[in-house]
Amino acid sequence: MRITKIELKNWLNYQKLHTGELGDRVFIIGPNASGKSNLLEVLRFLRDVAQPAGKKPQAGGLQNAVTEMRGGISKLRCLNAKGDNEVRISVNLVSHDGTVWIYDLGFKNEGRGNNRIKVSREDVTKNGKLILERPTSTDGKDPEQLTQTHLELTNANAEFRDLSHFFSETTYLHLVPQLLKFGSKIGGNLIESDPFGQGFLQRIAAVNEKTSKARLGRIKRALDTVVPQFRDLRFVKDKVTGLPHLEANFVHWRESGAWQRENQLSDGTLRLIGLLWSLMDGNSLLLLEEPELSLNEEIVRHLPKVIRRIQTQSKTIRQVFITTHSEALLSDRSIPPEEVLRLETTPDGTQIKPLDAQEKIMFASGMSVADVLLASVKPANSDQLHLALK
Repeated sequence: MRITKIELKNWLNYQKLHTGELGDRVFIIGPNASGKSNLLEVLRFLRDVAQPAGKKPQAGGLQNAVTEMRGGISKLRCLNAKGDNEVRISVNLVSHDGTVWIYDLGFKNEGRGNNRIKVSREDVTKNGKLILERPTSTDGKDPEQLTQTHLELTNANAEFRDLSHFFSETTYLHLVPQLLKFGSKIGGNLIESDPFGQGFLQRIAAVNEKTSKARLGRIKRALDTVVPQFRDLRFVKDKVTGLPHLEANFVHWRESGAWQRENQLSDGTLRLIGLLWSLMDGNSLLLLEEPELSLNEEIVRHLPKVIRRIQTQSKTIRQVFITTHSEALLSDRSIPPEEVLRLETTPDGTQIKPLDAQEKIMFASGMSVADVLLASVKPANSDQLHLALK
């Protein structure tokens, strides 16, 4: 399944947003605080809503997704919302079999009593036919039902359970190497869905041995070309503690080389391993936050092609959303302007800035996204930053 369009109302930076048609790769660029991460957050939010609610505070469902995990609707609603207190999210999707879906969710404060979140609208359209329209007559008789979406209720979403499964399986990755290196020492509970990679080794351990070896083999071949003196990569479990570890072998004065565990590897090597593994790990929606961090610029230049190659080698193409500031990444001329969402801040909230006539000519002449668009997302006063710090 693939997302083809997103529309938002009163979501964080966005008073109103229409993305237009989206492809298999979506590169999101813009100045700091323009809302790049907040666009990914929409998809993380739908993932959390789609996961059935349980006994844990962060188990899933609308109430937990808004209140427990994000601090309440006041933290989500756009500051430009003014008198309109409804937050609304609409997502168009297409399945691999060609089925066209629209999921439309609106919610607001109940406005009295314990001020819970109430569904103001939940519509599902399948191939142009409306198969769910809320509030229903049943909701009118029992308003308590509007505290939950049908997306999260397995006894109510039989006709569109494919949507629920798709949203709930979304993967977000912003791997922090230090959490991976020292996760066992840091201890404590993992953040829901482990977006920062503290439990990355446990995720590898959960995959069957044959698949794990195949993926590590492909990663090894990639590391061979970019990591100095690299020789081999393997996954092991400590014989004493039973804890999982990654080990890399490097050329050494001994014939067998020198094996190093994850806490001895460079941040860039760990981020690259995590990125490559995540690209191969399933076919659900993948959200990547600034994948260029800690990586050598020359490696970053090849990331778009690596992502495309892994997508096309899979049985089903996995859609990837990527936020980035990187000139090196966006210098890849294989990235067409249609794959880029350029954000700009306005008095009415963040908008997507379309190409102007001159920019279209520049792209037609063979210039890259970095050449054409990056200058336009640079903060106007960024050159004066050093003066402000005097």
